[in-house]
Amino acid sequence: MTQQIQISDEYTGDVSPSGDDQQNRAQRRVLDNATVVKISVGPMDNNAYVVIDSSTGDALLIDAANDASVLTTLAAQIPGTVRQIVTTHGHPDHWQALEEVRAGLGVPTAVGTDDAEALPVTADTLLTDGDTVRVGDLELAVIGLRGHTAGSVALALTEGSGRTHLFTGDSLFPGGIGKTWQPDDFETLIDDVEAKLFARHGDDTVVYPGHGKDTSLGAERADLPKWRERGW
Repeated sequence: MTQQIQISDEYTGDVSPSGDDQQNRAQRRVLDNATVVKISVGPMDNNAYVVIDSSTGDALLIDAANDASVLTTLAAQIPGTVRQIVTTHGHPDHWQALEEVRAGLGVPTAVGTDDAEALPVTADTLLTDGDTVRVGDLELAVIGLRGHTAGSVALALTEGSGRTHLFTGDSLFPGGIGKTWQPDDFETLIDDVEAKLFARHGDDTVVYPGHGKDTSLGAERADLPKWRERGW
C-alpha cells in the first residue's frame, strides 16, 4: 500500500506536483455540509476528488483517474467510506485506475450515458442531465455538458449557505472551456456551459476542474464573449 498521504487543511486548489516534489499531496476544504478532498494523480496531472457527507461519513470519488494505490490509500485514510465512483467523461486519462479502484473498494460506478462504452467496466448507473447522485444526505445535481465528449457530466453540490461547488471534469477550466475537435462541438459545449452553469449559478460558485487549479464562475464570467470570439 502507498504510504500515508499528506492532507493539508490550507486549501488553495493547487495540488499539482512541482519541481522535485513528486509526492501525492492532498488538500481538504470543509464546507457546511461536506468535506472536499482534492489530489492530483498520474502523468497528466488529473484531479481526483472525494466528497464526504458531514452527516453520515458516506463519500463519493470523482474520477478514478490514475494511481490506483494512491486513491485506495486516500479512501482508507479519510474519515468516511467511499460508496460510489463517478467518472466525469470517457477519456482514458480519467479512468485509468477505475477498474482496480472499483475492485479494491467494492463500490458501484456511474458515468454519463453516452460515454459508458468508453469505460473499461460496465457502469452500474448511467447518468443524464437532470439526474441526482446521492451521497449519504447529500444530493449532487448531474449536469450534462456535451462537446468535449458526448456524455460529459458535471456534478453540482450546494451548501446549506447556498454556495454551489461544481465538479466540471474537462468541460470548464480557468481561462476557458474544454478542448473540442469540431466547430459544432465547440458551439455545443460553450452553449451548455453558459446556459447550464453561468446562467444558473452565482459568481461565488467554485469550479473544480479535471486538471489544474480551481476557479470560480465570477472569475471567468466576463471572458465568455472572448471565448466565443476566439473559438476555443
